[in-house]
Amino acid sequence: TVVPAVDFDPERDATRIETAIKTKGVDEQTIIDVLTKRTYSQRREIAFSYERRAKKDMITALKGALSGSLETVILGLMKSTAQYDSSEIRGSIKGLGTDEETLIEILCSRSTNELVTIKKVYSELFKKELEKDVAGDTSGNFAKLLLALVQTKRDEPSSVVDYEKIDQDARALYDAGIGVKGTDVATWISIMCERSVPHLQKVFQRYRSYSPYDMQESIMKEVKGDLQKSFLVLVQCFENKQLYFAKRLNEAMKSKGAKEKLLTRIIVSRCEADLKRICSEYKLKVIYCKVCPVMRPLLLKALLSLCGPEE
Repeated sequence: TVVPAVDFDPERDATRIETAIKTKGVDEQTIIDVLTKRTYSQRREIAFSYERRAKKDMITALKGALSGSLETVILGLMKSTAQYDSSEIRGSIKGLGTDEETLIEILCSRSTNELVTIKKVYSELFKKELEKDVAGDTSGNFAKLLLALVQTKRDEPSSVVDYEKIDQDARALYDAGIGVKGTDVATWISIMCERSVPHLQKVFQRYRSYSPYDMQESIMKEVKGDLQKSFLVLVQCFENKQLYFAKRLNEAMKSKGAKEKLLTRIIVSRCEADLKRICSEYKLKVIYCKVCPVMRPLLLKALLSLCGPEE
């Protein structure tokens, strides 16, 4: 996870960036070394210093100097997380067709506070309301689920565990799906979009006392298409968000021709949030899970030691 650089000097960094851009062929490595080791707020200070020195906008200069995937990454880092997410959402629904994968990943994995900020920034950047754009580009129960998330009505976590409500919600999820012919999607949407994450974690545990399947298996059996994908992302993120992103990164890098857009989106958007924990989950999933089960307990301890303390 990117943390503020110690002994930070925006003037010195701006000079290094200016020199790197002016170098014949462009010194890309210096640009990478500087901007990937600074937080967003520090990058903005560098940009201000650069503009004072060079009398030109640093982002424009970077656009002219870089190209391809590297340009995409560096320009992504020059945006705040909310600006980056908002731009990715806008790109997924602008023009012909919809990039449902991006829309689902962002809206279903962000916290309530993150979604509140995204809505505000989206409106500032594009002079449009996120709810209206999502409603205009999706349909059916898929649209209802995404809109319920964007409306940010999720309960705040409570220190009091309401076991009766946990049982009621678990039973309601079962009765609305596996326990009935057809699926009462509205009930699923209401519970999964309005209850707090700690509450839902306990609901899914309790759900197994009613259903022969866990929540993810039930979703696979009950709904299809983008609605299924959305519910699955929600449940995976409720259970372990960092593991969800680790699996997405693994899938992207295992595919024929790395999915650079997906890799970039996850790493740039999470680089100041929880990338260290995602890296830890990635190590455990990719390395630990491939080892002989007899060796796993000791290996797990070793890997956790290498990953360092949790944030």
